[in-house]
Amino acid sequence: MPNYALELDRITVTFQSPDGAAPRYTAVADTTLAVRTGEFVSVVGPTGCGKSTLLNIGAGLLEPSSGEVRVFGGPLKGINRRAGYMFQTEALMPWRSAIENVMVGLQYRGTGAVQAREQAQAWLERVGLGGFGDRYPHQLSGGMRKRTALAQVLALDPDIILMDEPFSALDIQTRQLMENEVLEIWAANKKKAVLFITHDLDEAIALSDRVVVLSAGPGTHPIGEFVIDLPRPRDVAEVRTLPRFVELHRQIWDVLRDEVLKGYAQQLKQAA
Repeated sequence: MPNYALELDRITVTFQSPDGAAPRYTAVADTTLAVRTGEFVSVVGPTGCGKSTLLNIGAGLLEPSSGEVRVFGGPLKGINRRAGYMFQTEALMPWRSAIENVMVGLQYRGTGAVQAREQAQAWLERVGLGGFGDRYPHQLSGGMRKRTALAQVLALDPDIILMDEPFSALDIQTRQLMENEVLEIWAANKKKAVLFITHDLDEAIALSDRVVVLSAGPGTHPIGEFVIDLPRPRDVAEVRTLPRFVELHRQIWDVLRDEVLKGYAQQLKQAA
């Protein structure tokens, strides 16, 4: 049987407004999604379709209305302690230096200050920020803050890495550098499972072993799954020139296009 790190089994998520006045809204409906140990899976879908909701379910930050979440075969109860979460917006504390931000999770887990600082410094060096540990977030560029956030997550050595559009705000050059950095770190320890949320189909194909396509909401659910059989190791810029990349992009876009149009139409309707 497959060795799954994370399984979302027949997940449905329904929201009710606090005052109960608005109709109940089903964001995710009967969705099953699994990530194997050592597998890099990306999820793509229209804006507002529920991609981040699924990630929050996997992190244990949100409880599904129905269905089950399993982590390495066991039911998830509360926060997923075996997962690290890299948010779309940085979760850096502005009053802490870069190294202190990387240290904080280690210290919460009981690591002594000296050892936590040594480990944090090693991770800052790994992401190319060895000489910037004393800088505060406002003194770092956008790309440097993302590298610090990545070090913050990886310093905890999670078995599962959850990433919610982590590079969407970066310029294309910095973004590709960060994507290659993630691939290099992940490849160095292929036991880690990655669930990556993105709007960028090129990014999903360049990074992943498998791409899952979600429908437009409400009631989003998987409507397509594609194995990305491009050779590894990969450079995210170079791989885009391969004929197989172009073919995969066309195949996935053929499934995704109508859902994007549906999502766009729904946004216009809500704005009217």
